[in-house]
Amino acid sequence: MKKIICTVTNDLTYDQRMIRICESLKKAHYEVLLVGRKKTDSIPLESKIFQQRRLFCFFQKGKFFYLEYNIRLLFFLFFQKADLVCAVDLDTILPAFFVSRMQKKILVYDAHEYFTEVPEIIRRPRIKKIWEKIAGYTLPKIQYAYTVGPELAKIMAQKYAISFEVIRNVPKKKEWTNASSKKDQKIILYQGVLNEGRGLEATIEAMQHLEGMELWLVGEGDLSKQLRQLSNDLQLTDKVKFWGYQKPDDLALITAQADIGLNLLENKGLSYYYSLANKCFDYIQAGLPSLQMKFPEYQNLNQQYDCFVLLDDLKPVPIAKAIQQLFDDENLYNKLQSNCLKARLALNWEKEEKKLIRFYKKIS
Repeated sequence: MKKIICTVTNDLTYDQRMIRICESLKKAHYEVLLVGRKKTDSIPLESKIFQQRRLFCFFQKGKFFYLEYNIRLLFFLFFQKADLVCAVDLDTILPAFFVSRMQKKILVYDAHEYFTEVPEIIRRPRIKKIWEKIAGYTLPKIQYAYTVGPELAKIMAQKYAISFEVIRNVPKKKEWTNASSKKDQKIILYQGVLNEGRGLEATIEAMQHLEGMELWLVGEGDLSKQLRQLSNDLQLTDKVKFWGYQKPDDLALITAQADIGLNLLENKGLSYYYSLANKCFDYIQAGLPSLQMKFPEYQNLNQQYDCFVLLDDLKPVPIAKAIQQLFDDENLYNKLQSNCLKARLALNWEKEEKKLIRFYKKIS
């Protein structure tokens, strides 16, 4: 049985994408180890069918965290027996690259995003230059890679002169329950990290123009404190609910109670502009009409399945108008929901994982 080690920098508990991938690889008869970080507030890991390991770092964020984590990961990987290492994003590529070269292991690059083009990197030119040098040094030398969307695959293939397979970040099939119809209050849902460039400030401000609705934010991130403060300052604490981090099963229960989903990104870099976010598919699987940006991947998906309202103006009033229209126009809402229920039969992990297994069988 061949062993695969997958490396990430996050807490494994909430990483739905890697949990799905590792479960699928294990079911395909690989031995799988998922390696991540242990935070000071990490909860105990739940047992999975694959192995898990978290590395503790004294530094919890910033450049010193990345430096410490990469050093710890390098030594950890060096003493592990494995046939293949899968580095998820650039922040774990160096240890995986060096160990794979020293020990002649197969190296796979899993690009969850266009790392050097996320807002947190773009606004810091010196940091961006460092990551671009890392990418330029390692990626052209890697033979096997995949990413989450066709547009990102094209762009990164051109930039780094390697081919990228496309394995979308879609959820497992779930039984649809129309729990939202039982609630008096209309629920607007955002699930994901609370980071810059997600349109979260504008969405909270939009709640000033909406009545009979609640905004649920499920997740945490760099803007957690600022967004809570903004909600307080605008006296919207009765309209905006922060759920914090939620385990995947609990997140599914929360999502089932919502009426519409939000995936509103600012055009602050190619990673967001060409994104194909997992929450987009999560909303479809839950039968939720959603607001998405008029970016290429969401336009392409909407042409095929017609599940979204597309926005090109990420300001509070346009956001509020789009939400209000979706609730006021019952025919539009019902049409989008019906299309979600059809699309969910095609856009699910049970279908997508077949591409993942073919990819690994081809190289192993």
